[in-house]
Amino acid sequence: MYQILTYPRAGYDETKLKKDLIYKLILKHSNESKRLKNLKDYYLGEHDILKHERRKGQPNFKTVANHAKDIADTSTGYFMGNPIKYNNTAESDLEPLLEAFDDAEIDQVDAQNALNMAIYGRAYEYIYAKEGVTELDSTSVDPENVFIVYDDSIERKALFAVYYYEIKDDTKDATKYQAEVFTQNLHYHIVLRDSSKGTTQNENVEPHNLGQIPIIEYRNNHFAIGDYEQQISLIDAYNSLMGNRVNDKEQAVESILVLYGAQLADTQEEAREAMSILVEEGLLELPADAKADFLKNALDENATEILRKALKEDIYTFSHVPNLTDKNFAGNSSGVAMEFKLLGLEMITKTKEANYKRGLRQRIAIFAHYLGMQQIALEAHSIVPQFSRGLPKNLLEISQIISNLDGKVSLRQLISLLPFVEDPDAELEALKEQKEDNMEQFPQFQQENTHPEKE
Repeated sequence: MYQILTYPRAGYDETKLKKDLIYKLILKHSNESKRLKNLKDYYLGEHDILKHERRKGQPNFKTVANHAKDIADTSTGYFMGNPIKYNNTAESDLEPLLEAFDDAEIDQVDAQNALNMAIYGRAYEYIYAKEGVTELDSTSVDPENVFIVYDDSIERKALFAVYYYEIKDDTKDATKYQAEVFTQNLHYHIVLRDSSKGTTQNENVEPHNLGQIPIIEYRNNHFAIGDYEQQISLIDAYNSLMGNRVNDKEQAVESILVLYGAQLADTQEEAREAMSILVEEGLLELPADAKADFLKNALDENATEILRKALKEDIYTFSHVPNLTDKNFAGNSSGVAMEFKLLGLEMITKTKEANYKRGLRQRIAIFAHYLGMQQIALEAHSIVPQFSRGLPKNLLEISQIISNLDGKVSLRQLISLLPFVEDPDAELEALKEQKEDNMEQFPQFQQENTHPEKE
């Protein structure tokens, strides 16, 4: 469960942070990071079944069906498969801001943030000034080592962010933490450890000149739950079932031979010799009233297959992420039919989108403040990000929609519906220039009265 870490608001001063409280918050978050690491392990295919041990001499196939990665990749591609577009409802020029985003490769940062949201239930973005130049860069940092601390008021305002990692000292058998603490205006470099001399071993403070806390948190949902986090028990059950099926087939090859009404030999040595002959020759002679059979524990294949399909269906049903290899997605489907199939995925994506917009406003404000675009910094809420779903597009259907809406919706909005148009404004300008060229080349087609019946 997502824990909101708090720091007492009373007496808070960003120039005089209490380092012992920061050290306690790091220790508290380190327990949470173990759960986050387990979520990443499942995405990477390191499931619990790989730790299972069986008795000596028995087959032990450890099959991993990585539904976790499939769910995370599908939801990420649907949510952030296409770059975010920005529309400005105010009068300020967005071009310098968009150029700064391109220099920082923001599209890749968005894609990594979306994947971290699907895996961990949260993502963190760190914005910093490039060394030696007056440009900003951005990167997605690992949620296992980052947290944001809020005040203890009902508003839960962010006070500072902490990025930390362990420094092990084997000679003293002690653990220290290198912590990078970011307040609204300051950047602390601190080395913390638990000792009788206090928690702070080393400290350096400098301004970061970004106007806000430069680490942004994006939550997957209100409780910061990953897309497959609540389906891990079903994934484990599926892996166990498939492993047992393979083990059962292997045991059938190495089954125990049982003789009824006969025996191979009178002594143990003779029995061993008879067994070796049986293995080599593959022939066994028995009296008329005797029989031989294999002792094995066979699974009911029909019941096992029904259980496998039920587990797989539950994994995708409760995650709200559809299995795109399912037969329901085969063939040509209309836009409305596809929307009904993706209704569950669309609902969780809408939640992702709403939470992501909050972080985008903070990103825009930081870039605008640092680059001196004060007007854009003040109008961060007027910049509207547009998300487009990562799905195959039916261009014929889209063209029919545009034709039906012609004259009822602005041309810019209609052009933005086309998936192959990245910049609607540039496309409008190109269309305008093309019309002007046509007027110069063919002025006879631009006359108002071109219908004989109206003459």
